[in-house]
Amino acid sequence: MAEIGLFPLGIVLLPTEQVPLHIFEDRYKELIDECLAEEREFGLVYADDDGLRPVGTLAAVTEVIERFDDGRLNVVVEGRARFRVVELTSGRSFYTAEIEPVEDQADQASEQDVERALTLFHRLVELTGTEVEEPDPAAPALSYSLAARFDFAAPLKQELLQETSERVRMHRLGGLLATAAEVIERQREIAERAATNGKVEPREERPGAA
Repeated sequence: MAEIGLFPLGIVLLPTEQVPLHIFEDRYKELIDECLAEEREFGLVYADDDGLRPVGTLAAVTEVIERFDDGRLNVVVEGRARFRVVELTSGRSFYTAEIEPVEDQADQASEQDVERALTLFHRLVELTGTEVEEPDPAAPALSYSLAARFDFAAPLKQELLQETSERVRMHRLGGLLATAAEVIERQREIAERAATNGKVEPREERPGAA
């Protein structure tokens, strides 16, 4: 086990995911400055009204975008390995904890689920018109590489983070991507209909249709 500094936030950081953070509280400015000086990682854990989640992600500062005169920082952090909080510790201005690593089972995703997830990834990129870097299909935890490229709700991301089966994660991710694609396609359809006559007309059903 090891002791690390924790940064509780209302977001979930997945392995390989990169997110910008604005560091303004004194205790977290202290934490980030120490991590930069010693080139070490800190633990980012999802926290809400129910408290800290038991599984978080080690995070490394990959870029300091801006430093302000008052010590505030804009940084980019990248998700690394997952960890489980064994016990919260004390003695610092910021949260600290004894942690242990979270390892995946030897349970690879099915080829069918991988193909489905990659197809849906390309479909979503096409629908949204965004420029997203293509993940490496041979990545050891492809589910995280794919999920990190979309803005899922924090509770859903936490479920993926805590899951230790790549097979289960990839299957679950396929469902999430399919739902997202359906929502975007439906929104586009509504927008196109509304643009033609200012209102959305309900679909007509043929007599006797089930």
